[in-house]
Amino acid sequence: MYQTLELFPGVTLRCIRDRRFKQGALSIQFLRPMRREESALNALLPAVLLRGCESCPDLKQITHRLDDLYGASVGTLVRRIGDYQTTGFYCGFMEDRFALGNDRILAPMVAFVGELLLQPVLQDGKFHPEYVESEKRNLIAAIESQRSDKRAYAAGRLLELMCQEDSFGIPRLGEIPQVQAIDPENLHCHYRKILEESPLEIFYVGAADAQTVAEAVAPIFRKLPRNLLSLPQQTPYHVSPSREETEVMEVAQGKLSLGFYTPITNQDPRFAAMQMCNAIFGSGMTSKLFMQVREKLSLCYAIGSSYYGSKGILTVNAGIDSHQEPAARQAILSQLAACQQGDITESELLSARESILSSLRAVCDSPGAMEAFFGVSALSGLDRDLEEYARQIRAVTAEDVVAAAKTIVLHSSFFLKGEVHE
Repeated sequence: MYQTLELFPGVTLRCIRDRRFKQGALSIQFLRPMRREESALNALLPAVLLRGCESCPDLKQITHRLDDLYGASVGTLVRRIGDYQTTGFYCGFMEDRFALGNDRILAPMVAFVGELLLQPVLQDGKFHPEYVESEKRNLIAAIESQRSDKRAYAAGRLLELMCQEDSFGIPRLGEIPQVQAIDPENLHCHYRKILEESPLEIFYVGAADAQTVAEAVAPIFRKLPRNLLSLPQQTPYHVSPSREETEVMEVAQGKLSLGFYTPITNQDPRFAAMQMCNAIFGSGMTSKLFMQVREKLSLCYAIGSSYYGSKGILTVNAGIDSHQEPAARQAILSQLAACQQGDITESELLSARESILSSLRAVCDSPGAMEAFFGVSALSGLDRDLEEYARQIRAVTAEDVVAAAKTIVLHSSFFLKGEVHE
């Protein structure tokens, strides 16, 4: 059972009651508009908050508290969802009914997470300098590691090029100069701003009913200072001038990333057809890109497409020999043209449908998967019923896929050209 409760203005609780699991899941996230000037602040904040609270001022004491809660876990949660960025925590913990005697876990866990969020360790009225500097180093390392993953780097650069006038091109973790500019005072100032302005989304998956969860959560967040920021509605991709860029790097394998856009978003009645189109075109091992460009033509080592439904953006990322770039690009576009011209076999249609339906079934395999799917769907502006969505997928015809494919337009490209020096 999926229930949504507005506890207070700007504080929303979403609950899925499911008694199949021994563990429950809880996410607590503040919503911010995706802005370049604050993306790094939002990414750093939960890591600093997780370093200590008034009752547990260091990591050792936090670990002891979690051990007392039957080995519960708390981690940072920073997401980019369309035009929004979220910042907060994700928690996993044993269900109350499996605890010994009269022990309770849900309510104490919620209370502890509330302490971490609302009662941080401060020094002279600002965040502890040692914690801030330590977590800045960790965040910079995380950003730098993305450059080490060449496929992720190329995909990120493509979105930056493609979304120059759209917030979707802003890196989820911010940029290194922004991180370097953070200090204990400006981070604490931003933290207070978040508490006052930002809508709060709380998502629970577990055996407890919504009223029980609400009774645990409400006392903690009732006294939040509230002068709510009005978040903009999620919007389709704002088309920027197209760009093509090549960057040379000393790597053995080139990375080709192509960006496309479509007016079909997750708010469109044709959304299921576009999901099917993406599956047939390039998402999975039975797709045209995999079977034709990789297997038949041997033009790439790896290839796949991704569809960002909240924005109406579709990307293709391929690992190739750099000298094969013109041929690989042409082959990718040829497979899109095949979809647009109706060159879709019954086998491709059935394989794509089963792939999506299998993914939908997997959503309910764990509390974490359910939180991720339904939580992101809700913040995308789409409270999705799985059975209804599965029905829509089953109803998609080849003609629907062709019509969806015809809306896809090539926009920009990024090519990471490999160059190996002896």
